Amino acid sequence: MSELPPIAKDPDSRRRMMRLRELTFAQGCREFALRKAGMIHAMDGGLWLHRHVWKGEPLVHLVSTDRARLVAFGTALGLPEHRLQYKPLKDPRSELRREAWHWDLGGPVYPPLDARLLTP
Repeated sequence: MSELPPIAKDPDSRRRMMRLRELTFAQGCREFALRKAGMIHAMDGGLWLHRHVWKGEPLVHLVSTDRARLVAFGTALGLPEHRLQYKPLKDPRSELRREAWHWDLGGPVYPPLDARLLTP
């Protein structure tokens, strides 16, 4: 059996989405109904999936203060590390700016909705 390509380059869209869904679950990514709760999760080193629209297209920022966790996620997905973006964010609990990073996930690597990741 041949080895599968990296998720980001998998030409089989159905298989790619299934693999992406499992990766986000296995890596402990979470989505939150409230932005503040997601930000706190990211500030504590968790992986926060923040959905929004950019230039009319759906996009997810995968945000965390734990750079190593984000790099591991990107490596598993097949993203080059130089695409990881640095953006300090204000911790809503203390109002202090902290180092944080995010991946832009869109197009073929837009994570499908998964009820297992949702936190009210």
